[in-house]
Amino acid sequence: MRLLLSAVFATCAAVSASAGEVSFNNGWQEQRLSLFSSNDYTFGENLGLVSEGSVSIAWSRVDREDWATSGASWNWTVAQSVPATDLGRKGGDDRNISLYFVFVPESIAPDLEGANIRSLLGNDDVRIIQYAWGGNHARGEVIPSPYGPQGQGVTIALRQAGTGSFSESVDLEADYARAFGGEKGALVGLAVSGDSDDTDSVIRAALGNLILR
Repeated sequence: MRLLLSAVFATCAAVSASAGEVSFNNGWQEQRLSLFSSNDYTFGENLGLVSEGSVSIAWSRVDREDWATSGASWNWTVAQSVPATDLGRKGGDDRNISLYFVFVPESIAPDLEGANIRSLLGNDDVRIIQYAWGGNHARGEVIPSPYGPQGQGVTIALRQAGTGSFSESVDLEADYARAFGGEKGALVGLAVSGDSDDTDSVIRAALGNLILR
């Protein structure tokens, strides 16, 4: 895993520290989605994960100073991949690694500042964009989430299932408009997941240099 984590930096240009740089050293917690299923996360300069026929989420709140975030960039690496799946199919949508951005209307953001991920996911006002490495979809395809209330979440495909190391840059404001219409609210949460339970496969991946702008 140490070699995998270092690959995030060895294969992609390092990003210098700046306002909006997300730390993986503090504030991240794992949220299990099943009593008997959990990924292994490593927190440090970047976030590493190993998923062996399992699924769970590592999540963190976003500081108030970054609630107005309209874009993001990051590097990610996959050393071992799940097979390609249909990311719109409930119970058959394994993917290597996903990065979630959780939005709420600005008017209620202060009231939800201390909410945990389960409370946020259960709130009808929450909207979630999930950028995924997995499946066999065209880059940029917007896929309605098969989970939760209809219209609350979408997956945007960035990389098809496979291995490698890449840098990504996304326009959250434009993608929010494409996915949900209207203007985005406040970015109050981030999450990372790996999902290998449906295909009973293994994922070894890492994500780093996450910058909010």
